Amino acid sequence: MNDSDELLDIVDASDRPIGRRWRSQLDQKGIDYYCRVVNAFLINPEGKLWLPRRTANKRRFPLCLDMSMGGYVVSGESYDEACQRELQEELNLEIDRIADYFLGYLTPVDDGVSAFMKVYEIPTDTTPDYNRNDFIEGFWWFPQEAFDRLRSGEPAKNDLLKLLEKFYGSMPDRSPF
Repeated sequence: MNDSDELLDIVDASDRPIGRRWRSQLDQKGIDYYCRVVNAFLINPEGKLWLPRRTANKRRFPLCLDMSMGGYVVSGESYDEACQRELQEELNLEIDRIADYFLGYLTPVDDGVSAFMKVYEIPTDTTPDYNRNDFIEGFWWFPQEAFDRLRSGEPAKNDLLKLLEKFYGSMPDRSPF
C-alpha cells in the first residue's frame, strides 16, 4: 500500500461485494475477482467526443487514448459518487446530478469489459481543464474518427473501443444539445 492507494470493493459475478482489496493489489496474478469502475464521455454541441491521451508515467496503458474520464469506485462509494469524484479529480468538473447523464451499465460477464461499470455522457461546450498528471493531451473527434484511429492501431485503453461501439457505434454523428 502507498499514500495514493485506494481501498476497493471486490465483487462477484453478480456485482455483489465479497471483500476488499487495495488498488495496488489488483494486478497480482492468480486472483479471480471483479471490481467496479466508472467511465464518462464528454460530448460537445457538434457531437464530438473528447478523448484524452494518458501520461507516460501511468502504470497501466501509458500514452494510450482513454475515455474522457475513468476511475475505480472506492469501497463504500456508489457509482454516481465515484463519477462525481473522478470528474472533479481528472477534469476539474463539478456535476451535481450525475445520474441525469447515465448511459448504461456493463458487466464483464455479459459485455466482456474489464470490470463492472457505469458509463455516463456529459454534454459540454468547452474543453476540460484536465489534470496534467492524468493526461498529456486531448482530442475532439466524431465517433467515426475515433473508430478509424482505434481500428488502425492507435494505442488505447482496453475497454475504449468496446464502449465506443456500444454507445456510439450504431448512431450517426449527432449533437446532444
